[in-house]
Amino acid sequence: MPLSFDRISGGLRNRWLRGTLMIVLAVLLIVIVAFAYFVYNYYYSTVRTGLESKAKTATDFFANYVAKSYSEFYDSAYRYTETFKDGDRLELQFVDTEGRIMISTSGVTSGTIPSSPDVTDSISKRQISVWTGKRAITGERVMTVSAPMIYSGDQVIGVMRYITSLRRVDRLVLVSVLTVVGVGAAIMLIVVFINMVFIRSVIAPMGDITKVSKRIAEGSYGIQIDNSYRDEIGEMVDSINEMSMKIAKTEKLQTEFISSISHELRTPLTAITGWGETLVYDENIDGEARRGIVIILKEARRLTKMVEELLDFTRMEDGRFTLNIEIIDIAAELEDAIFTYRELLHQDELEFDYEPYPGDLPQIPGDPSRLKQVFLNLFDNAAKYARDGKRISVSLTPEKGFIVIRIRDYGPGIPDDELESVKMKFYKGSNSKERGNGIGLAVCDEIIRYHGGTLQLTNAGDGGLVVAVSLPMTT
Repeated sequence: MPLSFDRISGGLRNRWLRGTLMIVLAVLLIVIVAFAYFVYNYYYSTVRTGLESKAKTATDFFANYVAKSYSEFYDSAYRYTETFKDGDRLELQFVDTEGRIMISTSGVTSGTIPSSPDVTDSISKRQISVWTGKRAITGERVMTVSAPMIYSGDQVIGVMRYITSLRRVDRLVLVSVLTVVGVGAAIMLIVVFINMVFIRSVIAPMGDITKVSKRIAEGSYGIQIDNSYRDEIGEMVDSINEMSMKIAKTEKLQTEFISSISHELRTPLTAITGWGETLVYDENIDGEARRGIVIILKEARRLTKMVEELLDFTRMEDGRFTLNIEIIDIAAELEDAIFTYRELLHQDELEFDYEPYPGDLPQIPGDPSRLKQVFLNLFDNAAKYARDGKRISVSLTPEKGFIVIRIRDYGPGIPDDELESVKMKFYKGSNSKERGNGIGLAVCDEIIRYHGGTLQLTNAGDGGLVVAVSLPMTT
């Protein structure tokens, strides 16, 4: 089944966008994550380094010049707290060796024990300790730096502790990351736009090429695609145009050859049939001679039928095929064809079932001779493939503005993947062992199509092939 252009273009567009955008998106995600990690570390390490430096400077000053005893340490801490100038952005605490807060610039109750581990770590390890997390009192994210205050070289007499809010830092990190995400989104939009422009430059000509190629596949040989491209697409267009012209020439030669041969065969076949009909009624000829004449006459008629089909085919190919449309009683035309063919079926010991429609049917426009040709051809095909089933069924019913004639055999049927192909010219099914030129169904299909109807083939569920001919009730 041929793909529509929408499916082809949609597939190309989707595959291209997926392939390109997934790569760009992956790269952007990696860049954004790396940038966020860098910004986070940069801001947090800056704050941490600043607090550690400030704490070390202050504790060294206390140890060297201020606190010489525990009482001096407390008095000096109190005075330092009173004169602390960074209270708007930092909280300063002095903590004793038991981990209890002695003095705080924020008014925290004396004797309170901080819940973070930085104080105990600073006392036990005798070094600056840093902790980041949520403060138990307010739930705010903070960073704390605790520096031990060492007296007489080895004795820890207290801890100086700085606390700063990370709200501003987190805001800076968020703004930076959102800025990068925005830039990434803009890049993605630019990439999508560029890709869509590029895809359009490919899809548009592909649409024209697909439509013309489909017309060529349907039989419009010789048509050309306007080639204004100077790239690989242009080379493909040139190849398709050349292929179309070569097929058109080959098709024309084939049609002319078939037409010529068919006309050449008509004259001798007419003579053979005429003399065969004359001789078969000669009473002086009997026995094996009569049997031979009957065989000659039967084969001549079969060849004549094939020649007529070939001539109809060539007329259809070069546009000379016409219909003589008139208002007809389709049921009567079908019954005439059945009457004509029933005796032949009886000779082959085939049962022929016909179910006439019980009600009145409207008359429809059609060419009676051409429709009779279709019915006889379909009966002939059914007889060829129904010999095992010994039966052919025919019915006629009105359905949704159409008169539908169904002809069913009870033979082996046709493989499902060949149902559409058997209507193609010169095609013979893989299971077919019957003689023929393979254009009978193609001619029937064209005749019904000229009538504005359809010819459909389906396999019956319990065996056999069903041919449904649908003819419109009105033009």
